[in-house]
Amino acid sequence: MRSNLFDASNQERQTTDRWTLQSSKMLRCALQPQSPEIISAQGAMVAYQGQMDFSYQGSGGGMKLLKKMATGEGGNLMRVKGQGEVFFAKRAEDIFLIQLEGNDALTLNTKNLLAFDSSIQWDIRSLGGSGFMAGGLFNLLLQGAGMVAVTSDGPPMLLDCSQQPTYVDPQAAVCWSANLTPNIKSDFKMGSLIGRGSGESFQLGFHGPGFVVVQPSEGAPVVSGS
Repeated sequence: MRSNLFDASNQERQTTDRWTLQSSKMLRCALQPQSPEIISAQGAMVAYQGQMDFSYQGSGGGMKLLKKMATGEGGNLMRVKGQGEVFFAKRAEDIFLIQLEGNDALTLNTKNLLAFDSSIQWDIRSLGGSGFMAGGLFNLLLQGAGMVAVTSDGPPMLLDCSQQPTYVDPQAAVCWSANLTPNIKSDFKMGSLIGRGSGESFQLGFHGPGFVVVQPSEGAPVVSGS
């Protein structure tokens, strides 16, 4: 049997590393029984080898539970443990690995989350209390030491927010420095906020020492029910 499908570039990358990009669009994670579990977006697993156990990641109770009930954020996570390799991907989007060290923190748009080490602490945060009016702008705060895998719908752009105010479509923001607190900026009248939000009606405003990562897409369109 002959085909370029069987080229070496398409074969699994054999490595002892815990986190490895199989390609720009697929992540390979190696797990051992004694290693920390991985928390991933539900449905992100595309294949695995060996013995794996997948379970629902609860909110952790307390305020996380209340936030999740109110926002729906943090509710689509799963925990993965076992021995072998598990592969993650999401809609053929580009994948990037971010190593958090010590007290590093990152705010992440939940739709761009792929996976992270369970050693990392997480919480649900709203954007200045305006989340409900702005279409449910709630995000994940990740803090601690470990690896984070994020996705971008196309090649991302890194913007420095320290020199001047930076405004980003909420659907295009991938992640940003945790020390930055974005504000909601609207250029239109209140009537334009009805329905799904987009950068055409309001933006996230960033200003201060830090960065924001922007993808060249506003994500899949929302189809209204009939």
